[in-house]
Amino acid sequence: MQFRAPRGASDLLPQQQKYWRHIERACVTLSQQYGFSRLDTPVFESSGLFDRSVGAGTDIVEKETYTFADRGGDLLTLRPEGTAPICRAYLEHGMHNLPQPVRLYYFCPVFRYERPQAGRYREHHQFGLEVLGDADPSVDAEVVELAWRLVSRLGLSDVSLYVNSIGDRQCRPVYLDALRSYYRERQANLCPDCQQRLDRNALRLLDCKREGCHQYGDDAPRSVDYLCDDCQSHWDRLLQYLALMGIPYQVDHRLVRGLDYYTRTVFEIQPLEEGGQSTLVGGGRYDGLIEEIGGRPTPGIGFATGLERLTLNLQRQEVPIDEDPSPQYLVINMGQAARETALDVAVRIRQQGTGAILGSAGRSLKGQLRQANALSIPYVVIIGDDEVAANSITIRDMATGGQERRPVPEFLEQL
Repeated sequence: MQFRAPRGASDLLPQQQKYWRHIERACVTLSQQYGFSRLDTPVFESSGLFDRSVGAGTDIVEKETYTFADRGGDLLTLRPEGTAPICRAYLEHGMHNLPQPVRLYYFCPVFRYERPQAGRYREHHQFGLEVLGDADPSVDAEVVELAWRLVSRLGLSDVSLYVNSIGDRQCRPVYLDALRSYYRERQANLCPDCQQRLDRNALRLLDCKREGCHQYGDDAPRSVDYLCDDCQSHWDRLLQYLALMGIPYQVDHRLVRGLDYYTRTVFEIQPLEEGGQSTLVGGGRYDGLIEEIGGRPTPGIGFATGLERLTLNLQRQEVPIDEDPSPQYLVINMGQAARETALDVAVRIRQQGTGAILGSAGRSLKGQLRQANALSIPYVVIIGDDEVAANSITIRDMATGGQERRPVPEFLEQL
C-alpha cells in the first residue's frame, strides 16, 4: 500500500519553500515596524471557545471543524481560525492589564473540513495580526494600511481593497430585520443553506456564492444605510483616514465576512481576476469577542491571510522571488584517502561560513561533476591522490570550466 497525503492537505516541497520564506520575511518585517509582537497558541483548543466566538450557527462550527473527545473526555477542536485563540491567550495571561492597545501577530496552521480547491485546503497556514484595546477608527485604518502594504511588498499587483461596515449590537438588529424581510419574499428560490441562514445567520445570505442566491444580493438592503450615530461616525472617519493615507478602496455592501464576531469595519483584499473566491486578506473589527469569551468589553481588530493562497498568486503573477542561499562548493573526492581529506576540507569550508556539500562516494569524476551541475553549484573542489600528497586542492569554475591547483591553507584563508 502506498500512502498519500490526506485529501485537503499537502506537502510543502523544497522548490516551494522560497515563496513561504519570502512571505514570512515580509510579514515579520512589517509587523515589527508597526509595533507587533509574536504570539503562538496551541493547535487545538476547548471546543467551547469556537462555539462562543465564531458562532454555533456558522458553517465553520456546524460543518467544518475537526472536533474530538480526548481520552479524558474533554471536547477539543483543531484551530479553525486564529483570532479566538489569540483573544483567549490575551485574557488568560493578563494582557488586558498591559498598556493598551496590545499588538500581536501569529503564524499558525488552521483546519477546516471543506471542499478542497485551488488555494483552499483542509489544512492551511495563516499569518494574522490583532490589535486589542483600542476602538478608534484610526486603528482600523492602520490595520488596513498594513494589509495593503503587505500585499504590495510581496510584489502582488492587480488587487482591490473592499470595505464595509456591518454596524454593531445597537443598529444591526434593525438591519437584519430589513434583510430578512427582503429575502423572505424570495425564500422559495434560495438554496438549502440560505433557507437555514434566513433565521439563524442572515448576514451570510449576502455571502452565498451560488448563482441563484448571489443575484439577490445586488438589490438587498445595505448595512451602511442602517448605521446608528456612533457606527456612522466611525465609518465616516475610517473612510476619511483611508483617503488621507492614499489607499484606494471600494465600498462593497455584500462584504460581511464569515464569522459571527465581526462588528463595524470589515475588509478584504482580492485579486481582480477571481474576486471573493480567492481572497488574499480578510479581516475586520470584533468589539464584542473578548466579552463573549469571558472578559470585560474590549475592542479589537485584525486580519488574516493564507500562505498557500499568497503563494498561488505569486506564482500566477510570476513575481520574481530571491532563491534561498545554496552551497557554493561541491567537494569532489576519489579514493578513500581523498574521502577523508574531503570530509575535513568540507567541514573547514563550512566553518568559514560558506556552504559546501561532500561529493557522493564511489562516483567517477564525471559523475560528481554532473552532480554539481544538477545542484547548480558554481565551484567544485577536486581532491584525488595527487592533491592529498601535495596538501592541495584543484578548484574548478563550473561556469567557465577553468581550474587551478592551490594549497589547502591558502584556499581556506582566502575564504
